[in-house]
Amino acid sequence: MDNRLSESAENFTWLVSNFVSEVPGVEHAIVVSSDGLLLTASRDFPEEHAEQLAAIASGLQSLAEGTARMFGKGDSEQLILRMKHGYLFVMSISDGSSLAVLTSKEADMKIVAYQMTLLVENAGHVLTPQLRSELREIVR
Repeated sequence: MDNRLSESAENFTWLVSNFVSEVPGVEHAIVVSSDGLLLTASRDFPEEHAEQLAAIASGLQSLAEGTARMFGKGDSEQLILRMKHGYLFVMSISDGSSLAVLTSKEADMKIVAYQMTLLVENAGHVLTPQLRSELREIVR
């Protein structure tokens, strides 16, 4: 198999890694497909952990969407899980996939949420079916 990425795929994975390096307190980020498959992970995030986080984020997103529908509250936009030593943010991307971000305890939640929104708004449109397919093949 040829593991070289197209320019679009390389740019997308770079954006995710750059998000981690540029936003204070962000440690790791992934993009997960609507069916729970890891599409891309930030640099230096062990693949095993990235795949586990993809499954977790997908499950949480599914629960949130079901809850929102059940109570007539519209679409789920973002989840924030506060843990003793950090946060997990999960934000929907328009195509049903999600951006999941792990942060340190010191991260400013407002800044992380704002920067995630910018990333999703500015880069979500490039996550075409073709790009998702390419990213799935590379991650395997």
